[in-house]
Amino acid sequence: MAVAGCTKCIKYMLFFFNFIFWLAGGVILGVALWLRHDSQTSSLLILQFEGHQAPGTFYISVYILIAVGAVMMLVGFLGCYGAIQESQCLLGTFFFFLVILFACEVAAAIWGFMNRDTISKELINFYDSAYIKAVDVSGSPSKDAAIKVLDVFHTTLDCCGKGDDTALFKQVASTLCPRKSPEDFLKSQSCHDKLVELFSEKLYLIGLAALVVGVIMIFEMIFTMVLCCGIRNSPGVY
Repeated sequence: MAVAGCTKCIKYMLFFFNFIFWLAGGVILGVALWLRHDSQTSSLLILQFEGHQAPGTFYISVYILIAVGAVMMLVGFLGCYGAIQESQCLLGTFFFFLVILFACEVAAAIWGFMNRDTISKELINFYDSAYIKAVDVSGSPSKDAAIKVLDVFHTTLDCCGKGDDTALFKQVASTLCPRKSPEDFLKSQSCHDKLVELFSEKLYLIGLAALVVGVIMIFEMIFTMVLCCGIRNSPGVY
């Protein structure tokens, strides 16, 4: 027999939240794919210098988001179907996966908070390694490669230098930042600041999405337990 009264209301609220959860999974999957193929980040993270690839820690977070988004869509569908069918088995399975997802999200949030500055620092160090070679007056064999790497940073981020540039760098700035006049160079933002800004914005977006999904998960777990109890106590269910 179908549930009635308040439990029936809970059933449709759970369906609604699961539908939102399913949509949120699609949004997270879409955002993750956008972050993966964003022109600014991809043009920087494919760079190589002296046999070293630009640090790809950022992509680890993106790949995790892609997996989470796909799983959320699957789990959301399972929850919607279980709520409509009033199946304790499906709802129990849904609750199990929901708890696992919530635990993974909390763990990922803790990891992200502890390593929030790691991504920008790794790329800043990569930039600095090319910067040192680019201003080397001894004619290093990797100088041309370093100049090309810096050009990608300067073009992509519309920046120039580190912000505390030496007199030597300022002398060759017209070569390393060919798109900037001497006056523009003095006004330009440092690439260090631009890198921090670039990834801070993207990590803020990821954190906001995780917070919204976490709140939805909490409501879903509560509604799932209430609905399961309501189904179990309904007349005709033994």
